[in-house]
Amino acid sequence: MSQPSKTPLKASTLKAERTASMTSALARKKILLVGGSGGLGSATARWLVEEGAEVVITYCRNAERAGQLAGLGEIVQADVTLAEDRARLLGRFPDLYGLVVFAGIPARVSDPDQFETALRESLEVNFLGPILLARETAEHMRARGTEGSIVLISTMQAVAVFAGSMAYAAPKAALIHAARILAKEYRGSPQVRVNVVCPGVNRAGMAEESIAAGKYERYLRENMIPRYGQANDVARAVRFLLEPDNYVTGQVLVVDGGLTL
Repeated sequence: MSQPSKTPLKASTLKAERTASMTSALARKKILLVGGSGGLGSATARWLVEEGAEVVITYCRNAERAGQLAGLGEIVQADVTLAEDRARLLGRFPDLYGLVVFAGIPARVSDPDQFETALRESLEVNFLGPILLARETAEHMRARGTEGSIVLISTMQAVAVFAGSMAYAAPKAALIHAARILAKEYRGSPQVRVNVVCPGVNRAGMAEESIAAGKYERYLRENMIPRYGQANDVARAVRFLLEPDNYVTGQVLVVDGGLTL
């Protein structure tokens, strides 16, 4: 499969490509990309649109950035840590097939006195909001009798130990375990699959600042795949897990070039 273009796509171009791709397994599937206006989410949105999917992209605060993606699909403001916003999304888009949750914060702590505050905020944004929405979406799909696919975005720091990462990594690790529980609870008929993607160091998203500071340079010299990740690496993984005939559920796909080996 060829990689989608990174250049902005006009609505007319998208319509033509969508028509040409109606044989795709994801054609006409409605997929909600929560926190999808960032680097990883926007790349995934482009990939899915070129596959013929109908995407809905949510943002929490950055309306200007989200507005640049208006040609890809519907743009909606929502804070998924709020129960009323989660209910609004599911009520507005009842025919969802897929949910992908990119929403999160880096939870970096420079002042030890701020650790508890950072951890509590991280738990709210990186764990509670995503997993509650995932559970409510799975319940919504089951109530409608429709199959679906849920993909949650965690991090390589949730599957390997990095000093100083507790405020960020611990809630993301909890997200993995909770996702696997959901996968077990919602298997059967209708089948709602739940999986997790753990990105590594990507030139899009939260790691850009750390890359610029040289934080991960030594890993490139230690026999991992000798480059940083790209947004399309994550988009490809998400697309794979969304495929309707996929035989995978309750699993964690680490996309980190071998950094955590």
